[in-house]
Amino acid sequence: MTIFKKNFLTLTAAMLGFTTAVVLSVMMFMNSLYYEINLQSLGNTAKTFVKVIGEGHLEEIFTSIPADEIKSDYFPLGAEDSYRLTLIDTSGYVLWDSHVTDKLVNHIDREEILEALEGDSGISYRESISTNMRRIYYALPVFGGNNEIIGVFRLSIAIPGFMARLSPIITSFSIFICFFIVIAVWAIFIFSRSLSSSVCRLVDIVQEGAPLLPGNNTEPVKQEFKSLEKAMRVITEELNIRYELIQSEGRRLHAILNGMSEAVFAMDASFKLHLVNPKARELFNLGNQDIKAMTLLEATHSTELAEIARNAVKSSQPIEKELTFHTGGEQFFEVYASPLVRTGGSDGGVVLVLQDITRLVKLERIRKDFVANVSHELRTPIQLVKGFSETLLDTVNESQLLSDRQLLAESQLGDCARFIEIIHKNAGVMENLTNDLLILSGLENSEGKFCEMKENSPALLIKEAVSSTEHSAKKKQIEIIISCQDDLKVKLNGSLIIQGLINLIDNAVKYSPVNSKIWVNAYWSKASEYSAENLTSEFVFEVRDKGIGISAEHLGRIFERFYRVDRARSREEGGTGLGLSIVRHIALLHNGKAEAESLAGEGSTFRIIVPVHLQNP
Repeated sequence: MTIFKKNFLTLTAAMLGFTTAVVLSVMMFMNSLYYEINLQSLGNTAKTFVKVIGEGHLEEIFTSIPADEIKSDYFPLGAEDSYRLTLIDTSGYVLWDSHVTDKLVNHIDREEILEALEGDSGISYRESISTNMRRIYYALPVFGGNNEIIGVFRLSIAIPGFMARLSPIITSFSIFICFFIVIAVWAIFIFSRSLSSSVCRLVDIVQEGAPLLPGNNTEPVKQEFKSLEKAMRVITEELNIRYELIQSEGRRLHAILNGMSEAVFAMDASFKLHLVNPKARELFNLGNQDIKAMTLLEATHSTELAEIARNAVKSSQPIEKELTFHTGGEQFFEVYASPLVRTGGSDGGVVLVLQDITRLVKLERIRKDFVANVSHELRTPIQLVKGFSETLLDTVNESQLLSDRQLLAESQLGDCARFIEIIHKNAGVMENLTNDLLILSGLENSEGKFCEMKENSPALLIKEAVSSTEHSAKKKQIEIIISCQDDLKVKLNGSLIIQGLINLIDNAVKYSPVNSKIWVNAYWSKASEYSAENLTSEFVFEVRDKGIGISAEHLGRIFERFYRVDRARSREEGGTGLGLSIVRHIALLHNGKAEAESLAGEGSTFRIIVPVHLQNP
């Protein structure tokens, strides 16, 4: 069907429907108004009759005159009058009727009678059972001396139907309506033809997709469509350019995806795949299967990947996670899920990128195993060197107490003692280094694994850590002040926390001046997050000193392994450069963090912050 026919038929149907609705609405309104006016007129007449007859006379008729003695002379109308007057008592019995003398039924169920007996004026219109004519009724209550209703005064009149009233003008009204419809249809015809010709020109522009059409047009275009036609020409030209750009970008994207070493999945919000690169097909053995008929779970058979995609769509935030697949061997992947958000904030799907990190993980394992093995291998010879150096040192000291008859001269004994002390000191440094390497290796191998948590008293943990460092603190006459509530209970790994605190306190002792103080605190952080189900809070272990401090340029790297602010001083103090790295790994195993604040020359503050999850009571 052409545009012209569609416009013409649609507008014609709309016009006819509108005309019909208007005519019917007007007829219904006039019909209602017709009966309302007649009812109002009848009511005024009834009230006038009551005034003419007199309320006292009406009361006398209802109370003193028997029904068979009521005469028409009492009322200003006769049997030939168009008004019908009826007197009804409170039981619905008709005392007198101006037009009907027999076959009168009880009127207690009449609508207007019921309303009048309740003290209001009653109105209605219906077919009269007594006269078989359509009448309108108006009833007024009649009150006695005690203001009691003693009866009902009802006036009615027969009226012709509304259509009967309109019958004299139906013919002229119908002619007018038909003339109006003919004129309206002709106007719609002219308008539809003009509109369709202009629209067809615009449709031709879009269909042809050409930047410009021939300049000479035989069909005129209406003024209001000229600007639209011009705009559509520009839009068409722009769309052609953009289409070429999109095709070029699509080819480029296809080349990039095919050349990527990472596996890529793109899917909609219902996780139906619509893009998979060759690496992903190879990884999950998809071959040439039609991926558009698959969901992510069907294609990969990995519930972990499906869960990551769901979480990314749900949170509308990128998610990064490591996964292990066992497809022909153990493979490790770094999975990055990025949600696609449409305009308006609705979910548009998600893109998954899987980067193979198997080689990196294996190299990291080799490195960790190497550190652990070397530490174990070095431990025995270091202990032997240290043990024999201690024995030699003791022997030399004893030799110094012997008489002059001994074979060794005093100067030679002094040199031996000094050399042995150097051997003993460096053996101790190497022992500390191997011990720290073993601890660090154990912590690294535990990352990502379950860390046993039990309820512990932070105060007891701090006291145990302080007791382990008390000897070195007393040598420098340093006072360690503990601040922690004894009744605190926190769920954490006590042995790891003690190890971390020992490292922090030992560092504070090493780099604090003689006769200074160190403060060791434990407390709940003020930063807590509440929800309907749980409470997540942070518990803080803090070690503060007034030592040499750390300058700002070093603060960002002090938790790196083997990083020293002052290498010469660190070696002199016997430090291994691994203590703070161990503290950081202990915090990470608790899903927490380690942080430091310091000013050069003013002291340092180190914290182990542990998140604690509590069920909401």
